[in-house]
Amino acid sequence: MSAYILRRLLLVIPTLLGVMVINFTLVQFVPGGPIEQVIAQMEGQGDVFGGFAGSGDDAGRSAGGGDERYIGARGLPPEFIAQLEREFGFDRPPVERFFNMMWNYARFDFGTSYFRSITVLDLIIEKMPVSISLGLWSTLIAYLISIPLGIRKAVRDGTQFDTWTSGVIIVGYAIPGFLFAILLLVLFAGGSFWQIFPARGLTSEQEVWDQLSLFGKVLDYFWHITLPVIALTISSFATLTLLTKNSFLDELRKQYVMTARAKRLVERRVLYGHVFRNAMLIVIAGFPSVFIGAFFGGSLIIETIFSLDGLGRLFFEAAVARDYPVIFGTLFMFTLLGLIVGIISDLMYVWIDPRIDFETREG
Repeated sequence: MSAYILRRLLLVIPTLLGVMVINFTLVQFVPGGPIEQVIAQMEGQGDVFGGFAGSGDDAGRSAGGGDERYIGARGLPPEFIAQLEREFGFDRPPVERFFNMMWNYARFDFGTSYFRSITVLDLIIEKMPVSISLGLWSTLIAYLISIPLGIRKAVRDGTQFDTWTSGVIIVGYAIPGFLFAILLLVLFAGGSFWQIFPARGLTSEQEVWDQLSLFGKVLDYFWHITLPVIALTISSFATLTLLTKNSFLDELRKQYVMTARAKRLVERRVLYGHVFRNAMLIVIAGFPSVFIGAFFGGSLIIETIFSLDGLGRLFFEAAVARDYPVIFGTLFMFTLLGLIVGIISDLMYVWIDPRIDFETREG
């Protein structure tokens, strides 16, 4: 097993390098870099893409002098453009910039945001509590509901209970998370009906928060995250329930289950003493990847609707603003963490079922 883990760890390096090379190369061809963003803000456009919709009069006003490489730069002193290039590091060739970036990232030095006076690492740490709250609680709730419900559906396969719960699950899966979030806001956050839960923020205002006791802060925290966590859980809960049911059904039809029942073992012992470990292998071992998926990728729209400032919004806003240190720093960290989580998932397979041997399988 140690040789397998070593091979997987060594494979992380070329995989991570490939991801960074592809994304760095794509960024070189995307219009509207950070220099264009600065120029657009100076000209009062607010966004570089406003330059694409400029009229002929705009072009006439900006004619004469400037740097033709950048949108809206005509009319600006070349010295000013050169100074911006030096500040952003664009005065060096792309290959040199890429290797310098990767050398810094290898030492976990992700630099400083172009447009915020804070390092990328501090920015990620600042936004992390929101994403951890959404990812952790939504994943735990999904597992706590889905596993018992999936087992119950498998045991009572084809019954009326299985039919109507499948209907509820299909409806829940079909409703987009953002639409369900808006529905929750309208119903329970003072939209049109009841004002039970707050509509924004991870906690109350700082003045109120500071006056709360420890128990009051815990209650306040759960009071604020209830609606966003429910909205984020709805789709993952449906998928996980059906996965649990199908996994249990596959095991219940195997020969060892029929043998156990023929020996007149108690049904509960058959289910939880023999079937559970085999059926739950794929479900439980996939917990790290499910959590990472909810942690990084599943909360952008939910964060926006509930005015939560997490990693999803951070990455989106950085992409819009062309804040390259934040884009590539978060991409590096998330990719590295995702690859490590893949190795942890394999180790969980072995921990749950010691009969699995990845080295023998590869041989």
